[in-house]
Amino acid sequence: MVLTGADLTIADVEAVARRAAAARLDDDARARMGEARGVIEELVAAGEVVYGVTTGFGDLASSFVPAAQGEQLQENLLVSHAAGVGEAFPREIVRAMLLLRANTLALGHSGCRPELVDRLLAFLDRGIHPVVPAQGSVGASGDLAPLAHLALPLIGRGEVELEGTVMPSAEALGQVGLEPLRLRAKEGLALLNGTQMMGAIGALLLADADRLAATASVAAAMSVEALLGTDVAFAAAYQLARPHPGQIAVAAELRHLLRDSGLQRAHHGTPHKVQDPYSLRCVPQVHGAVRDALDYLRAVLDIELNSATDNPLVFPDGGVADEATVATGGGRVISGGNFHGEPLALALDFAKLALTELGSISERRTALLVDPRLNGGLPPFLAAASGLDSGMMIVQYTAAALASENKVLAHPASADTIPTSANQEDHVSMGSIAARHARTVLGHVEQILAIELVVAAQALDLRLHSLPGTQPGAGVAEAHALVRSRVAHLDHDREPGPDLAAATALVRSGALAPLAAPRP
Repeated sequence: MVLTGADLTIADVEAVARRAAAARLDDDARARMGEARGVIEELVAAGEVVYGVTTGFGDLASSFVPAAQGEQLQENLLVSHAAGVGEAFPREIVRAMLLLRANTLALGHSGCRPELVDRLLAFLDRGIHPVVPAQGSVGASGDLAPLAHLALPLIGRGEVELEGTVMPSAEALGQVGLEPLRLRAKEGLALLNGTQMMGAIGALLLADADRLAATASVAAAMSVEALLGTDVAFAAAYQLARPHPGQIAVAAELRHLLRDSGLQRAHHGTPHKVQDPYSLRCVPQVHGAVRDALDYLRAVLDIELNSATDNPLVFPDGGVADEATVATGGGRVISGGNFHGEPLALALDFAKLALTELGSISERRTALLVDPRLNGGLPPFLAAASGLDSGMMIVQYTAAALASENKVLAHPASADTIPTSANQEDHVSMGSIAARHARTVLGHVEQILAIELVVAAQALDLRLHSLPGTQPGAGVAEAHALVRSRVAHLDHDREPGPDLAAATALVRSGALAPLAAPRP
């Protein structure tokens, strides 16, 4: 792909992060970067006072730094800000961060040389992955500590992972034939200010969440069939009476999954429950609201991935003229707050709340499936010999535990703020925490849905055995076969761990998601 700074997509991020797709800098973007770099060099030559170019950082913005010390200033910035702690991010997030940082610099507002983008892309191409601790960002001037760890290897500092081995970056650069860069004025700051950690997690999270939301429709449809639920509540006319986009889409998926269902025909027009429990009847309303929340995150990311989140920003053709700008040679440098993570922080908090709900309603369907008072005549806990066997009793406990933990993690990180940099940064977004918690919630919901799929497959086996000659909906039958290709029917008690691991791997593979989409 060609990086212009303006048209990177979530699919592009996933392709580079997970499938090693190649990327290069657009020629026009290279020219824009050169123009902006010219503005910075003029400022330095003129001895102008410009934040982060000829001054210190944060509350040290009033400290002038002469041009002769400019390179040392930028190196000191990277070294001093690499204060992250905790476990290192996995490779895919680091790769996404490298790509997003390269793309924002490609916009040409950061004032750095094109060589910096070339080097970030060379890291991706040659498999050099900086070791980036996950904790330490408050999402104010962007993700300062994580981005410092990401940038340190450019100058031969810090650690990287290369071919599965963690080593000093200088050693890795030598192995792949690269020399450490010497940063010039503004370039250290251009590498650190921004929301690329939040954006990287958010982009990969959304790619996974889209597949998970479709998989949730599959799991729900299996549970509806196993519990002899009715598809009447999913009728198109009914959904259009309250036309939220997500609700309409989920109802259509359920109708597709339940098409040609012999189980539905068996109880249409016969004495039956007037209404199903909400966890069945309200799947379009709940799952649909989750979809709409994810679409909000998508809208924010579509903008954020292609935004200039540095500070100050350079406008070679002129910016907004006011007292806060420095003009030189027809170009302007403007200090502001585009690095503040609030847009992503709120969107990620919303997404993790939505995903929490997706897990909560799935756990309720699992509870229905194992309860003999509510599962329509199936054995207690779906055991072959209830009493001697506990069946699916305890896997519902696991789903309940994960759903409960998600409720704690769903507390909005963006509701908190602790001032930093001697109160210069007196309101921060905590968006990095929202991102990390959203990622954890997503993992829990994958496991909760895997549990529902295992339990629903067991219940469906038993239901079909009690109604010989009856078939479930075409989509449900395909899903059931996929689950059974990974997890065998439970004849008698066995350790559930391998079954749950296999089902979770199936969910994470995305193999079930396409079953929900109507095909031409």
